[in-house]
Amino acid sequence: MTKVAERINRLSESATLAVAQKSRELRAQGIDVIGLGVGEPDFHTPDFIKEAAKKAIDDNYSYYSPIAGYAELQNAIIKKLKRDNNLDFQPAQIVVSNGAKHALANVIQVVVDRGDEVIIPAPYWVTYSDLVNFSEGVGVFLETSVESDFKITPEQLEAAITPRTRAFLFSSPSNPTGSVYTREELKAFAEIFAHYPDIIIISDEIYEHIIYGRKFESIAQFPEIRDRVVIINGVSKAYAMTGYRIGFLAAPLWIAKACNKLQGQFTSGPNSPAQIASVAAFNHDGTEIRKMVVQFEKRRDLVMEMLSEIPGLKTSKPDGAFYVFPDCSSYFGKGDGEMVIGNSDDFCFYLLSKAHVGVVSGDAFGAPGCFRLSYAASEEQLTKALNRIREALSKLR
Repeated sequence: MTKVAERINRLSESATLAVAQKSRELRAQGIDVIGLGVGEPDFHTPDFIKEAAKKAIDDNYSYYSPIAGYAELQNAIIKKLKRDNNLDFQPAQIVVSNGAKHALANVIQVVVDRGDEVIIPAPYWVTYSDLVNFSEGVGVFLETSVESDFKITPEQLEAAITPRTRAFLFSSPSNPTGSVYTREELKAFAEIFAHYPDIIIISDEIYEHIIYGRKFESIAQFPEIRDRVVIINGVSKAYAMTGYRIGFLAAPLWIAKACNKLQGQFTSGPNSPAQIASVAAFNHDGTEIRKMVVQFEKRRDLVMEMLSEIPGLKTSKPDGAFYVFPDCSSYFGKGDGEMVIGNSDDFCFYLLSKAHVGVVSGDAFGAPGCFRLSYAASEEQLTKALNRIREALSKLR
């Protein structure tokens, strides 16, 4: 009998990668498709990082690395956490993994048992719910809207907590919305969690440095919950190092030890030269990041201006990351004589088919009335894409 394990059947296909694949197929047919679906900076990795990777190869960093990463990288991460976040960690609390997604998978496998509930604000990154399902946990999703800037309230959070709540999982800046929680908002959450000592807080901070006009705040700063916060981060977004596959978790010692044990059986330590390149990234003064953020902010403003000219789309202004997450539900039920828009999936397929622009349905993010558009593309490409979207949507009646 040809049968895959049930745990694999519980997983969904990655919606963002599916859009990228469909876009590639259309390009192979000679169609000019503008892909705004994948969350990947379009900048090249800075030269000083590439030089560090080359030197690592010449210095024979070609052997198995320690399971939790090289000591020099763990120390660079500790230095970064102190410098940027005023947080103190020891090397044994740092586990370096094959990307932040891997670090996130590790911690969820470690802390979530069958039937445990994990509270997740929606919209959420597509992988969150699948990782919880894979661990046989139960996702408890808190709905938000464009009017609330896609942020939950303390009242929503407290009402969702039950005796089965094991973890709270969120990102700030958020993928897919770009929303950023303030210190005051995070403090209100921390005050609630202080009354529930068995809840683990998993804070996905991969977009920490891509933030506009405000200071990044980590929920780990509050002493009443610090010993229960797991920070997830990495080099992919801020340093344009997506292909290097280096992420990390900074966690309470007991969680870090368990993740080290799990990783030792699944993958062992991450790529050796990529780790040394990441040491250079974390030790840098941040000037290269700031150059990229300036460009991302200009693109955000361009996209917001052009979206505001398209009737029927509602959008909150993102304060971080490189996404906008418009509400497109006003187009549901409309058509162009060939296609009828029944939901967000139809909406995105319509844009891909008629405007040749790839975006991702909000259904995959737990917000079926919206879609995600990445502005990690040139201003020229963004302008062309949004003009195409406006023209295609004008034909819907």
